[in-house]
Amino acid sequence: MARFDEVKDLILSLEGDFDKFYAKGNQAAGTRVRKGMQDLKTLAQDIRAEVQNKKNTGDA
Repeated sequence: MARFDEVKDLILSLEGDFDKFYAKGNQAAGTRVRKGMQDLKTLAQDIRAEVQNKKNTGDA
């Protein structure tokens, strides 16, 4: 569950930048959003691999 908390924390940390980009047109915030979403993608892929490994080894 710690990995899930990491995902939630990352998403919550981006909330302000999403608002700044979409509501106020702040381009720098858009760059931060893109980086955060890339980090989210990487984290999700790591979690996916971890779940697959646990499933395959019977540790689930």
